[in-house]
Amino acid sequence: MLRHKFLATAALAVALSFGASVHAQEDAVVAKVGDLEIRQSELDLAIENLDPQLAQLPDDQKRVAALSGVIDVKLLAQGAADEGMKDTEEFKKRMEYITDRELHNSYFRKHVVDAVTEDEVKARYEKEIGAMPKQEEVNARHILVKTEEEAKTIIGELDAGKDFAELAKEKSEDSNKSDGGDLGWFSKGRMVPEFEEVAFALEKGAYTKTPVKSQFGFHVIKLEDRRDVQAPPLEQVEPQVRQLVMRDKYLALVEKAKSEQPVEITDEALRKGYEDVNKAQAAEPAAGEQPAPQQ
Repeated sequence: MLRHKFLATAALAVALSFGASVHAQEDAVVAKVGDLEIRQSELDLAIENLDPQLAQLPDDQKRVAALSGVIDVKLLAQGAADEGMKDTEEFKKRMEYITDRELHNSYFRKHVVDAVTEDEVKARYEKEIGAMPKQEEVNARHILVKTEEEAKTIIGELDAGKDFAELAKEKSEDSNKSDGGDLGWFSKGRMVPEFEEVAFALEKGAYTKTPVKSQFGFHVIKLEDRRDVQAPPLEQVEPQVRQLVMRDKYLALVEKAKSEQPVEITDEALRKGYEDVNKAQAAEPAAGEQPAPQQ
């Protein structure tokens, strides 16, 4: 189902680390560590990058936790600077990688996240809807009893003209008896096979003339209606559809960059692994896959 595919791609969430822009006049000093100032913009970045557990705290506690972390960082960073650590090759390599990663994130935000239009989201939604095969679902009621004889007696009462929902309220042992045995809408694969086979074979308005046995007991089933499975409305799955559009934009950016700057991998095992990953990423995502870029 489309809902399943969208929910499966829901695992495509993009974790970005971008702080909101802060005007200079609003970037107040919130603390000092020696001669170093900690400004609101730095505190905002620290809040965004809190440990997930701390991120669940109330806003005032998050601010305190983030400030505590920034102060600790400033204190020990000063110690590292005093020892000359920032002049080491190891540190320079780490900073070069971090710089590249943040540039990548900024580029991603500009050309992917902020570039997605509502028309693109709607078009991708309609494409997914059109590609989904039709699937039938039914609306049914049932009465569940322990023995076959009880089920046969109920069928006899139905033949005599008694109302199915009222009999369900009176005699069913299922938890939905108060709803007249209403099971709502369900598609294939939702019920036990023996129940499902009979339910989907019934005509609209008909009930089973013989008891249906399952692991739960004996059922008398009535088919209320049947229809094609309804796709979820765009409003319900818009975030997941947007992720699909973002994924396509991201892959297009990467492919364009590769065409302009060919990638050469000298390690044979790494080269093969890299190619396999890129082939899988370029394929259309199926339920359960998570091919979106991770920031």
